[in-house]
Amino acid sequence: MLEPILEKKYARYLAQAGITLNGNAPRDPQVHDKRLYRRVLLHGTLGLGEAYMDGWWDADALDEFFAAVLAYRTRGGGAPIATADVAAWLQAALSNLQSVARAFQIGEKHYNLGNTLFKAMLDGYMNYSCGYWKDVDHLDGAQRAKMQLICDKLRLESGMKVLDIGCGWGGAAKYMAEHHDVSVTGITVSEEQANYAREWC
Repeated sequence: MLEPILEKKYARYLAQAGITLNGNAPRDPQVHDKRLYRRVLLHGTLGLGEAYMDGWWDADALDEFFAAVLAYRTRGGGAPIATADVAAWLQAALSNLQSVARAFQIGEKHYNLGNTLFKAMLDGYMNYSCGYWKDVDHLDGAQRAKMQLICDKLRLESGMKVLDIGCGWGGAAKYMAEHHDVSVTGITVSEEQANYAREWC
Protein backbone atom coordinates (compact mmCIF):
# COMPACT_ATOMS: atom_id res chain seq x y z
CA MET A 1 0.00 0.00 0.00
CA LEU A 2 1.05 3.58 -0.67
CA GLU A 3 0.08 5.03 2.72
CA PRO A 4 2.94 3.53 4.81
CA ILE A 5 5.50 4.75 2.25
CA LEU A 6 4.02 8.24 2.21
CA GLU A 7 3.78 8.30 6.00
CA LYS A 8 7.52 7.65 6.29
CA LYS A 9 8.33 10.32 3.71
CA TYR A 10 6.17 12.95 5.41
CA ALA A 11 7.52 11.98 8.84
CA ARG A 12 11.11 12.48 7.60
CA TYR A 13 10.19 15.79 5.99
CA LEU A 14 8.46 17.10 9.12
CA ALA A 15 11.35 15.95 11.31
CA GLN A 16 13.66 18.20 9.30
CA ALA A 17 11.32 21.08 10.18
CA GLY A 18 11.47 20.14 13.88
CA ILE A 19 8.04 18.50 13.92
CA THR A 20 7.27 14.95 15.03
CA LEU A 21 4.40 13.20 13.29
CA ASN A 22 2.05 12.06 16.08
CA GLY A 23 4.44 13.53 18.63
CA ASN A 24 3.74 15.12 22.02
CA ALA A 25 4.51 18.79 21.31
CA PRO A 26 1.55 21.14 20.74
CA ARG A 27 2.65 21.74 17.13
CA ASP A 28 3.00 18.04 16.31
CA PRO A 29 0.19 16.86 14.02
CA GLN A 30 -1.94 13.94 15.17
CA VAL A 31 -3.11 11.78 12.26
CA HIS A 32 -6.53 10.19 12.73
CA ASP A 33 -6.96 8.82 9.21
CA LYS A 34 -4.06 7.47 7.18
CA ARG A 35 -5.79 8.43 3.94
CA LEU A 36 -4.38 11.87 4.76
CA TYR A 37 -1.03 11.07 3.13
CA ARG A 38 -2.49 10.17 -0.25
CA ARG A 39 -4.81 13.18 -0.09
CA VAL A 40 -1.89 15.55 0.49
CA LEU A 41 0.06 13.90 -2.31
CA LEU A 42 -2.82 14.32 -4.76
CA HIS A 43 -4.14 17.72 -3.66
CA GLY A 44 -1.29 19.46 -1.83
CA THR A 45 -2.12 22.14 0.70
CA LEU A 46 -5.78 22.16 -0.35
CA GLY A 47 -5.96 18.45 0.50
CA LEU A 48 -4.24 19.12 3.82
CA GLY A 49 -6.78 21.81 4.71
CA GLU A 50 -9.79 19.78 3.62
CA ALA A 51 -8.49 16.74 5.53
CA TYR A 52 -8.22 18.91 8.65
CA MET A 53 -11.85 19.99 8.21
CA ASP A 54 -12.83 16.33 7.79
CA GLY A 55 -11.12 15.46 11.08
CA TRP A 56 -8.36 13.36 9.51
CA TRP A 57 -5.67 15.21 11.48
CA ASP A 58 -5.24 18.03 13.96
CA ALA A 59 -2.66 19.80 16.12
CA ASP A 60 -3.08 21.68 19.38
CA ALA A 61 -1.03 24.60 18.03
CA LEU A 62 -1.81 24.89 14.32
CA ASP A 63 -0.06 28.25 14.11
CA GLU A 64 3.18 26.76 15.42
CA PHE A 65 2.87 23.79 13.03
CA PHE A 66 2.50 26.00 9.96
CA ALA A 67 5.15 28.47 11.17
CA ALA A 68 7.69 25.64 11.55
CA VAL A 69 6.92 24.21 8.09
CA LEU A 70 7.08 27.63 6.43
CA ALA A 71 10.33 28.49 8.24
CA TYR A 72 11.84 25.22 7.03
CA ARG A 73 10.74 25.93 3.45
CA THR A 74 12.17 29.47 3.71
CA ARG A 75 15.52 28.01 4.79
CA GLY A 76 15.59 25.99 1.58
CA GLY A 77 13.91 22.82 2.76
CA GLY A 78 12.95 20.66 -0.17
CA ALA A 79 9.61 19.15 -1.05
CA PRO A 80 8.34 16.25 1.08
CA ILE A 81 8.19 13.95 -1.95
CA ALA A 82 11.46 13.16 -3.74
CA THR A 83 12.11 13.18 -7.47
CA ALA A 84 11.71 9.39 -7.47
CA ASP A 85 8.03 9.96 -6.79
CA VAL A 86 7.60 12.23 -9.81
CA ALA A 87 5.20 9.80 -11.53
CA ALA A 88 2.72 10.07 -8.67
CA TRP A 89 3.20 13.84 -8.61
CA LEU A 90 2.53 14.11 -12.34
CA GLN A 91 -0.65 12.08 -11.99
CA ALA A 92 -1.83 14.43 -9.25
CA ALA A 93 -0.85 17.54 -11.19
CA LEU A 94 -2.58 16.40 -14.36
CA SER A 95 -5.78 15.45 -12.55
CA ASN A 96 -5.93 18.63 -10.44
CA LEU A 97 -7.98 21.21 -12.31
CA GLN A 98 -7.18 23.97 -9.85
CA SER A 99 -4.97 26.73 -11.17
CA VAL A 100 -4.79 30.51 -11.07
CA ALA A 101 -6.07 30.77 -14.66
CA ARG A 102 -8.95 28.40 -13.94
CA ALA A 103 -9.92 30.38 -10.85
CA PHE A 104 -10.44 33.48 -12.98
CA GLN A 105 -12.40 31.44 -15.55
CA ILE A 106 -14.73 30.26 -12.80
CA GLY A 107 -15.05 33.82 -11.53
CA GLU A 108 -15.99 35.06 -14.99
CA LYS A 109 -18.38 32.26 -15.93
CA HIS A 110 -20.05 31.75 -12.57
CA TYR A 111 -19.83 34.67 -10.17
CA ASN A 112 -19.92 37.37 -12.85
CA LEU A 113 -23.37 36.30 -14.02
CA GLY A 114 -24.85 39.09 -11.92
CA ASN A 115 -25.93 39.41 -8.32
CA THR A 116 -29.71 39.08 -8.69
CA LEU A 117 -29.73 35.27 -8.56
CA PHE A 118 -27.33 35.14 -5.63
CA LYS A 119 -29.30 37.76 -3.67
CA ALA A 120 -32.43 35.63 -4.10
CA MET A 121 -30.86 32.38 -2.88
CA LEU A 122 -28.32 33.44 -0.25
CA ASP A 123 -28.65 34.85 3.25
CA GLY A 124 -28.57 38.55 4.12
CA TYR A 125 -24.77 38.52 4.30
CA MET A 126 -24.48 36.82 0.88
CA ASN A 127 -22.55 33.80 2.18
CA TYR A 128 -21.93 31.16 -0.48
CA SER A 129 -20.79 28.40 1.86
CA CYS A 130 -22.26 26.08 4.46
CA GLY A 131 -23.99 27.39 7.57
CA TYR A 132 -23.74 26.28 11.19
CA TRP A 133 -27.18 24.92 12.03
CA LYS A 134 -26.78 24.21 15.76
CA ASP A 135 -29.78 25.73 17.60
CA VAL A 136 -31.08 27.58 14.50
CA ASP A 137 -33.76 26.75 11.93
CA HIS A 138 -33.30 29.38 9.22
CA LEU A 139 -30.57 30.27 6.73
CA ASP A 140 -29.75 33.75 8.08
CA GLY A 141 -29.29 32.36 11.59
CA ALA A 142 -27.12 29.50 10.38
CA GLN A 143 -24.87 31.87 8.44
CA ARG A 144 -24.54 34.34 11.33
CA ALA A 145 -23.74 31.43 13.65
CA LYS A 146 -21.08 30.22 11.20
CA MET A 147 -19.48 33.66 10.92
CA GLN A 148 -19.48 34.08 14.70
CA LEU A 149 -17.91 30.64 15.13
CA ILE A 150 -15.17 31.65 12.69
CA CYS A 151 -14.61 34.91 14.59
CA ASP A 152 -14.45 33.02 17.89
CA LYS A 153 -11.90 30.56 16.49
CA LEU A 154 -9.81 33.44 15.16
CA ARG A 155 -10.03 35.15 18.59
CA LEU A 156 -10.67 38.47 16.92
CA GLU A 157 -10.03 41.60 18.94
CA SER A 158 -10.68 45.24 18.17
CA GLY A 159 -8.05 46.74 15.87
CA MET A 160 -6.88 43.47 14.31
CA LYS A 161 -6.41 43.12 10.55
CA VAL A 162 -7.93 40.18 8.64
CA LEU A 163 -7.20 38.99 5.10
CA ASP A 164 -10.26 37.26 3.60
CA ILE A 165 -9.10 35.27 0.57
CA GLY A 166 -12.09 34.38 -1.58
CA CYS A 167 -14.24 37.00 0.13
CA GLY A 168 -17.19 36.63 -2.22
CA TRP A 169 -19.59 39.54 -1.87
CA GLY A 170 -17.93 40.71 1.37
CA GLY A 171 -20.47 39.35 3.85
CA ALA A 172 -18.01 37.80 6.27
CA ALA A 173 -15.77 40.86 6.03
CA LYS A 174 -18.73 43.11 6.82
CA TYR A 175 -19.79 40.91 9.74
CA MET A 176 -16.29 40.88 11.23
CA ALA A 177 -15.94 44.65 10.90
CA GLU A 178 -19.39 45.33 12.36
CA HIS A 179 -19.28 42.88 15.25
CA HIS A 180 -15.57 42.73 16.13
CA ASP A 181 -14.19 46.13 15.09
CA VAL A 182 -11.50 44.66 12.83
CA SER A 183 -10.16 45.91 9.51
CA VAL A 184 -10.74 43.39 6.70
CA THR A 185 -9.14 43.22 3.27
CA GLY A 186 -11.03 40.95 0.89
CA ILE A 187 -9.76 39.29 -2.29
CA THR A 188 -11.92 37.69 -4.98
CA VAL A 189 -11.44 36.62 -8.60
CA SER A 190 -14.89 37.99 -9.52
CA GLU A 191 -15.25 41.58 -10.70
CA GLU A 192 -18.99 41.48 -9.93
CA GLN A 193 -18.35 40.33 -6.38
CA ALA A 194 -15.62 42.91 -5.83
CA ASN A 195 -17.81 45.75 -7.08
CA TYR A 196 -20.71 44.61 -4.90
CA ALA A 197 -18.48 44.27 -1.82
CA ARG A 198 -16.92 47.72 -2.32
CA GLU A 199 -20.32 49.39 -2.61
CA TRP A 200 -21.91 47.41 0.23
CA CYS A 201 -19.05 47.68 2.70
